[in-house]
Amino acid sequence: MSPVVPQSALPHNIATQSSPRCRTRNRLVLSSLVLLATFGASVAVAQTPTAATQADLALAKSVYVQGSWAEHGTDGATLGMTLPWQWRRDLWNGEVRGHWDAYVTRLSFDGARDYNHTWLIGLVPTLRWRPDAGRSPWFVEAGIGVTYMSDRYVTVHKEFSTSFNFASHLGLGYNFGAQRAHEMQVRYEHLSNAGIDHPNPGENTLQLRYAYHF
Repeated sequence: MSPVVPQSALPHNIATQSSPRCRTRNRLVLSSLVLLATFGASVAVAQTPTAATQADLALAKSVYVQGSWAEHGTDGATLGMTLPWQWRRDLWNGEVRGHWDAYVTRLSFDGARDYNHTWLIGLVPTLRWRPDAGRSPWFVEAGIGVTYMSDRYVTVHKEFSTSFNFASHLGLGYNFGAQRAHEMQVRYEHLSNAGIDHPNPGENTLQLRYAYHF
């Protein structure tokens, strides 16, 4: 008969693998991936849009869901919307347009206090560039805005000194389907308070987003 090894004697990463916290996180990540994969299965070959379609897409609102992942087991689930600006510029044989990005995120982590998640709201002005005079289904975007957390981000690995922080990101995306109303985007985001207070370790996340324009 094999001896029973007490859980306290196991390495931390093994001892916590089956904890309710890890199972909940795994379900969240799996649900996000399944949701995004379901939407992705509806991908259609993008056609060159008419001028009307191009204008409609540029001025369309959108709603989106987003999953985000950082080191040490931090992950987030986001629901948000974008509101277009009545503004455009020509740049590098492409077109630049802007929009507001407003969202709420449930950020989950290995908490060092009596909580292991926080709610985060954000508002980010964003610039989006499309090649081919704005006709391409591909785009790149960048933005920097403000966020506020219901509880400070305090994990066993790092601690934010403020609930107010700045969020900056770079993204690469693609529109597809009828009227190119569907969108998939991969993003890299940095969150910190820009040195307003210390400690200010910052957090970097990889994000995957599905959006629907209407």
